[in-house]
Amino acid sequence: MDMKQPTAAPADAADRVPGSGLASLRVPLDPYPIQVGPSAHLAAEAERLSQLSFEHFDVRRMGATIGAEITGVDITRDLPDEAIAELSTALAAFKVIFFREQPLTAERHVAFARRFGDLEIHPFFPANTGEPALVRFEKSAELSGYENAWHHDVTWREVPSMGAVLHAITVPEVGGDTLFCDMYAAYDGLDEATKERVDQLDAVHDYMRAFGMFVAPDKVDETRARYPEVTHPVVCTHPVTGRRHLYVNRNFVSGIVGLGPDDSTTLIDLLCRQADYPEYQCRFRWEPDSVAFWDNRAVQHYASSDYWPQPRVMERASIVGTRPER
Repeated sequence: MDMKQPTAAPADAADRVPGSGLASLRVPLDPYPIQVGPSAHLAAEAERLSQLSFEHFDVRRMGATIGAEITGVDITRDLPDEAIAELSTALAAFKVIFFREQPLTAERHVAFARRFGDLEIHPFFPANTGEPALVRFEKSAELSGYENAWHHDVTWREVPSMGAVLHAITVPEVGGDTLFCDMYAAYDGLDEATKERVDQLDAVHDYMRAFGMFVAPDKVDETRARYPEVTHPVVCTHPVTGRRHLYVNRNFVSGIVGLGPDDSTTLIDLLCRQADYPEYQCRFRWEPDSVAFWDNRAVQHYASSDYWPQPRVMERASIVGTRPER
């Protein structure tokens, strides 16, 4: 029986560096639905961000295209309109901004968040006893964290949040970080065939997927009437930046309009996996009185649930947005 001879390696193979000659090309790692290689599509945005400067504070960038720590400003006091406008500009640019050593009272937390818009009341999470607009996340050995999946907040609302201001009150010594992902980058990194496929699709969002357990049986019909299923575009255009971003998550999306259950699940999972690339992310290590302010349209977030049984107490004010548009 004839044996197939091995193909000889090129004479210069030993001198090549893996990846040389590929430049900015990302390639699939067959047979898996992931890509390896440089995320070259981030370069222009990273360069743009490197050129930004601000009058009322300084910034330290965290990820290639996402995240900046803000210093030189005290958000516990009433800031001038010019500083608030610059913070809005920084939020639009960096997608999530962070502050350290900001001992916000509940009153000052709400006052700061209100400078950016009206605040929403969450119907399923408990609130700070003195401020209904503050959702209180109080985790302990008896109540663990279940926010460790990539998501935008409250996409089951007809008008979801524009953004959120999260204040750390008690944090574990280790763990409990929050990760954020740039959903512009996640969309831009898709191949053209997938973009063409998803650009005109809509997704069904339903509060029951995550919060159905919080609704008493005798209140299901009443709650459903108040919060019916809603549809939002799979790919939305940001109302401030005009950029396209993915807008699906596993927590609240029950299906894709026009697709069967299996095809919906496969496509939703493919799109949600884009948030898994660390190149699109930044990670924030909490300290007492740290604050994160994120654009709930441009980013998804993931709260690491690795601190049990240590306590973790946070409060969040969410700012009313606009209906997502294609």
